[in-house]
Amino acid sequence: MATILVVDDAKFMRMTLGSMLSSGGHEVAGEAENGLIAVEKYRELQPDLVTMDITMPELDGIEAVRRILSEFPQAKVIMCSAMGQQKVVVEAIEAGAKDFIVKPFDEVRVEEAIKRVLG
Repeated sequence: MATILVVDDAKFMRMTLGSMLSSGGHEVAGEAENGLIAVEKYRELQPDLVTMDITMPELDGIEAVRRILSEFPQAKVIMCSAMGQQKVVVEAIEAGAKDFIVKPFDEVRVEEAIKRVLG
């Protein structure tokens, strides 16, 4: 299975998604609570996949995706958005995200997105 970096400013969301990923057989390689830490953690861990929240302090998810992909063009990122953020999701995909999942997370949808992105 995949090593995954979970990025969300809400600890509860990181824990929720982390437990879903673990029960799906994936390894949570690390966590980050904002985009700046996400970029640093990506450099350090180089996981198979990143789940990236959009709205975060310090550096938002879209800019974090741009920075990660500028250094690591092969990086695979799935954006996580709340309902009603469709415009932002389009922007995230244009920035290079491979897919998106909507909060609250549905375990089946999360696993489908991971399979699709990792091939």
